[in-house]
Amino acid sequence: MKKTKIVATIGPASNSKEVLGELVKSGMNVCRINFSHGDHESNGKVFAIVKELRMELKRPIGILADLQGPRVRIAIDKELEITEGEIIRVSDPKSFPNFQFPISNFQSNPNDPISKIFFVDNDNVIDGIEVGNEILVEDGLKKVKVIKKEKEFLEAEVLVGGIIKNHKGVNIPDAKFNFGAVTVKDEKDLEFAIKNEADFVALSFVSNAAEIIETREKMKKILGREDFLPQIVSKIERKEAINNLDEIIEATDVVMVARGDLGIELEESKVVLYQKEIIKKCLQKAKPVIVATQMMDSMIVNPIPTRAEVSDVSNAVIDHTDAVMLSGESANGKYPVKTVTMMNKIVVDTESSPYDDVNEGNFNQNTLTDYMAIINSACDLLKNSDSKAIVIFTQSGFTARLISNHRFEKLMIVATNNSLTYNQLSIVWGARAYLLKEEEFNDKFTDSILEKCKNENKLKIGDKVVVVKDKSGKGVLPTIGIKEVK
Repeated sequence: MKKTKIVATIGPASNSKEVLGELVKSGMNVCRINFSHGDHESNGKVFAIVKELRMELKRPIGILADLQGPRVRIAIDKELEITEGEIIRVSDPKSFPNFQFPISNFQSNPNDPISKIFFVDNDNVIDGIEVGNEILVEDGLKKVKVIKKEKEFLEAEVLVGGIIKNHKGVNIPDAKFNFGAVTVKDEKDLEFAIKNEADFVALSFVSNAAEIIETREKMKKILGREDFLPQIVSKIERKEAINNLDEIIEATDVVMVARGDLGIELEESKVVLYQKEIIKKCLQKAKPVIVATQMMDSMIVNPIPTRAEVSDVSNAVIDHTDAVMLSGESANGKYPVKTVTMMNKIVVDTESSPYDDVNEGNFNQNTLTDYMAIINSACDLLKNSDSKAIVIFTQSGFTARLISNHRFEKLMIVATNNSLTYNQLSIVWGARAYLLKEEEFNDKFTDSILEKCKNENKLKIGDKVVVVKDKSGKGVLPTIGIKEVK
């Protein structure tokens, strides 16, 4: 069985119960619902189907609600052609409050030598841009550079020309925006996702730790509690996020290397280097990390991947990512099940090789607490004994994430009595999760779990296991020991 988890985006090609069930059986651990598409009715159906499948298949399936975030887009009513070397203007709704967007009746001054202007759909964009900043349109296929800033507009020189079309995405890598953590649309989607019991909420275009903290406070207010919240997945896709990477990793629960926009905002040749840096830093901080975007992109239309795509997935596994993700391949591609099946095979083959063995230098050795000392002792015991597995009881999943970070080849069994934690373990590398019933939540839980594993042929009579009981919620340190399967 694979240890690296698979996240698959759900869309028109995969939102039926039949296909979703096949995706789970083929290796999907987390389904991503992209709130940039669909509406609450269609997305709500996916929530309902996944909950049914959890019960029927008796396994954890994570639900990741991906908020659209402050995406800036073109707002014009007709196409605009721009050519290299030409001087044009750029503006936003705040600068022209009397116009209906997309602009349909804008007339420039007939005596003005600059006759071309395009608008973006987000207020305050002009405020955040400075002279010298580049504005990239449609994944950087068109590019202009700001040469002058006025109150109502920017003047810019066209570096790469082409046709500017309505609603295409806009990236401004060096701009300093103050959009806040979530937009008005995101607020509604966040409340909907939480009330439908999402396990993870992804924040798009994260810039700093304050945005993560703000979102977590919103969650607490919606749920009316301080703990057992959906985990926040911070998507690293802006230049500003790279500059604030350490504080973002510290504040978030999970990190996503969102290579699509990251490859637009930064030099494409450096994206893989940032990917490796982000994964390493997440390992040091015991934060799960997802590698995403275009991993099997050709399988949107082809039944087999390119060799480069196979290498891409394999290298992410070798880098020790917790999860790899599919986007359009599973959402609207021709072969969603084949794609997950192929990704699963690549992961398994890579994990069975010696190339994904862990370098202990990846881990942060500076955390010298009593809690960590006990966890490290459990890991040493597993590594240096003839134990076949480690069995962890945890309420929050924190202990499991710490132990997972060691990337042991041996079986890692995690038991919890909390359903949210159970499904959140779907993103944690190597975790085989079991949900305990309340009547099993006692000092004999180990016997119950070992009996289940024995019946599933994961363990056999006589096997020894390291047992870690995390009573962190009760104010005491975890305990460790060794037990034999009876």
